[in-house]
Amino acid sequence: MPVFKLNPRILSFPPCELSDSSGLLAIGGRLEVDWLLEAYSNGIFPWFNENEPIMWWSPDPRSVARPGEIKVSKSMKVYFKKNIFQLKIDNAFEDVINACQKTPRKNQNGTWITSEMKDVYIKLHDLGYAHSFEAYKDGKLVGGLYGISLGKMFFGESMFSHVSNASKFTFIYLSLVLKKNDFDLIDCQVPNSHLKSMGCYDMKKEGYLELLNNNNSKKTIKGNWSSGLLDLNYKF
Repeated sequence: MPVFKLNPRILSFPPCELSDSSGLLAIGGRLEVDWLLEAYSNGIFPWFNENEPIMWWSPDPRSVARPGEIKVSKSMKVYFKKNIFQLKIDNAFEDVINACQKTPRKNQNGTWITSEMKDVYIKLHDLGYAHSFEAYKDGKLVGGLYGISLGKMFFGESMFSHVSNASKFTFIYLSLVLKKNDFDLIDCQVPNSHLKSMGCYDMKKEGYLELLNNNNSKKTIKGNWSSGLLDLNYKF
């Protein structure tokens, strides 16, 4: 399949079924709020490094998880029962995305979270579409994740840990909060062994797009989630 070049003056994406074997669909366009909302609504997300053109992806298969079905190991249950971490939602979005940008990752040089990328996700947070789940220990932010919510799907973007299992803690809570609020799917984008160990699985693009099409007619829970969705009365 060819890789499409987008006109930055025209907000339009080719059908995501036309992505190449690696999942790359198009380059170019603009990294702005309306472009990102259109992309996510059509099964597409941006992913590129500093000094590269904007690249838009739609991989097949897709890594996904069902809310409430993330695996909680016996060792992880201890973190909840002993209140080792404290959870907050949308309390420090910019701190979370900064940590995701700066935290070194195994077998990776640098980061795909460019300054331009960071700025547009902060705008999405300010508009009530992007959210962060945060783990605190002794009052200090030690782990977290962020992503986009549209309809009843949550599109995970990145996570970080400065203390062992802190990001797992937030991912488990994300799953539980979404389950309680009748979300249908967590989109984790690209499959990897870490996600699979927590209960994520591969979904073929055809099935994913069917769910996405149904999701686009559902109401998005916009705004800050810190009060309306946060509920710590979960039993482990």
